[in-house]
Order: sequence, then structure tokens, then C-alpha cells
Amino acid sequence: MDPAKMVKEMVDYYKSSFDNTYNTIVLMQDQMQKMYKMILDQSTGFPEEGKKAINEWTKAYKKGCEDFKSAIDDTFKRADSYFTSTLQTSKK
Repeated sequence: MDPAKMVKEMVDYYKSSFDNTYNTIVLMQDQMQKMYKMILDQSTGFPEEGKKAINEWTKAYKKGCEDFKSAIDDTFKRADSYFTSTLQTSKK
């Protein structure tokens, strides 16, 4: 088997694994967010400023996760592009 093809398949596998793991983490985070929102809405003694701070923290966390995912996707795209061009060159 061609080494470039083997590495490309490994990169594809790692991307698939990363995507599945990331999506699972996002689903879990969304569930936790729904739970703590429900708890905060039902708690009468929690100050409004605290609720706003938690909501801002959640937005920042989601933005950070999206930026991280974007950076990883870009890296996988570059790796895929490199090994695809290497495979095309080796076939000629």
C-alpha cells in the first residue's frame, strides 16, 4: 500500500473520530445548559447579575468551542489537501 494513501486514510479516520467526539461533547454541553437554565429560572434567591454572568460565560464557552472546531477542521483540510496532492503526484 502506498504510504501517502495509508496516511491519508489515517487522517480521515482521525477527523471522523474528532467530529464524533466533538459532536458528543456539544450535545452533552447543550443538555447541561438546559438543566442549569431550568435550575436558575426556578431558584428565587439567585441574583440577576449572577444569571447574566453565567449566560455570558456560556456564550464565551460556545464561541471558544466553535473557534477550536474551526481551527481543527482547517488543519484536517490542509492535511487532506497535502496527502491528496501527494497521491496524485505519485500516480503520475
